Amino acid sequence: MIGKLNHVGVATPSIEASVALYRDMLGATKAHPPFDLPAQGVRVCFIDLPNAQIELIEPLGDDSPIHGFLAKNPKGGQHHVCFEVEDILAARDALRARGATILGTGEPRIGAHGTPIIFVHPKDMGGVLVELMETPKANHKTGAH
Repeated sequence: MIGKLNHVGVATPSIEASVALYRDMLGATKAHPPFDLPAQGVRVCFIDLPNAQIELIEPLGDDSPIHGFLAKNPKGGQHHVCFEVEDILAARDALRARGATILGTGEPRIGAHGTPIIFVHPKDMGGVLVELMETPKANHKTGAH
């Protein structure tokens, strides 16, 4: 079921400061322009790596789910890991059959890459919030929304 690692989500109080950190400390050279995802209450920015991406996630609005994370981790930190799957519904159903809890309604929603996503509860994944995203189609542009 599991495919390649697509990205590591990092919550941050400031995308701009985090882009500078990855650029200045680690030499990251390709950061996409930030964009808003109002339906998810976040602003995101992808940083390209040779084998995956870092997704910087900043709260957007007072109802952002990232506020709770940042209240516990004021400087930010690793929020989730995202793996690709070929069929999001088949992956969801297989995880449920194995006893995993899918967050929210359980119905996939469109994520920052423009493909269907789900989140698996950390209690069922060794304490790690796991995002599964349907593998982008061949004409998909990395980091686009």
